[in-house]
Amino acid sequence: MATQSRPAIGITVGDPAGIGPEIAQKAAADPRVLEVCTPVLYGPRDNESFAVGRVSAQAGQAAYNAIVAAVEDAQRGRIAAIATAPINKEAFAAARVPWRGHTELLAHLTGTRRVAMMFYSDVLRVVLATVHIPLADVPRALTRESLEETIALTASELPRFGWPSPRLALAGLNPHAGEHGLMGLEDDAVLAPAVEASRARGITIEGPLPADTVFVRAMRGDFDAVIACYHDQGLIPVKLVAFGHAVNVTLGLPIVRTSVDHGTAFDIAGRGVADPSSLVHAVLLAARLASSRNHGG
Repeated sequence: MATQSRPAIGITVGDPAGIGPEIAQKAAADPRVLEVCTPVLYGPRDNESFAVGRVSAQAGQAAYNAIVAAVEDAQRGRIAAIATAPINKEAFAAARVPWRGHTELLAHLTGTRRVAMMFYSDVLRVVLATVHIPLADVPRALTRESLEETIALTASELPRFGWPSPRLALAGLNPHAGEHGLMGLEDDAVLAPAVEASRARGITIEGPLPADTVFVRAMRGDFDAVIACYHDQGLIPVKLVAFGHAVNVTLGLPIVRTSVDHGTAFDIAGRGVADPSSLVHAVLLAARLASSRNHGG
C-alpha cells in the first residue's frame, strides 16, 4: 500500500471495448482521487486491439483477467481496495466465464458464501435480495432463509458507512405488499416471517412495505437502507435520484470493493465523452472504507 494516509486503490478498467478504460484513466487523474489515495490501474496495456463498442470473447476475457489480478493483490495486501469499471455480461458469456457479473465472481474468488449488492448514495441506500436472475425466478429465490441472511448482512455492514444502529425496511414483492393475500401470497408467507425473525434477533426493520412508497420514506429519513426484492425494483429508484453519484458496493466480502452505477455504454465508447463521476465516487468511497477498516472503524 502507498501510505497509511493515502491507501493504494485498484481500479479495474472493465470491458476494454466499452467506456471503462476512458473513465478509469479520468478517475485516476482526478484531483479528488489523488488527494485521498494512490490509484493503481488493472487492465490490458493496449486497448487498440479490441473492437470499440462490440461484444467479444477477447474483451470479456481481458476484463475477467483484470478482476482476478486485482482481487489477488487485494488479498495479499498490495492494494487496500478495488473499484471496478463496468463489465459486459454478454462478453463474459462469450469468453465462457461462468459468472454473470462482478458480484458472483468476487464471491467465488474470495470464497465468500453470502454477499449482497448495495447501491450507496447520500440520499438513498438500497440492498438487493436477488440480483441477476429473470423476474419470473424471483418468487422462488426469495426464501425466508435467504432474506434473513440479507437482512442480517445489511445490518452488520451499515455501521461501516456511518449508521451504527441502522433502521432497515424490506420492500414488498407484490403490489401493496400483497394486500394481505389479495395480490399475492409471498409477502405474508415469506417476507413477513423473515422480518419478524430478524426483529427477534435485535435488528431494527419494518416490512414488507409497499414498494411504491418505501423508497420515498427512506429518502425522507425514515430508514437508513431499503432491501429490495429484485434488481430493477431497487435500481430504478436509486438511479432516478442519484445516477452518476451512486456507488455499487459488495457487502460481505473480506476485501473492499466498490463500482459504478452504470454499464459499458458501448454507444459512446471511444468518443472521449464518457462521464467518470460514478467511478470517481466509487474510488473515493473505497478509499474511505479502506481507511476506516485500517483504523478499526
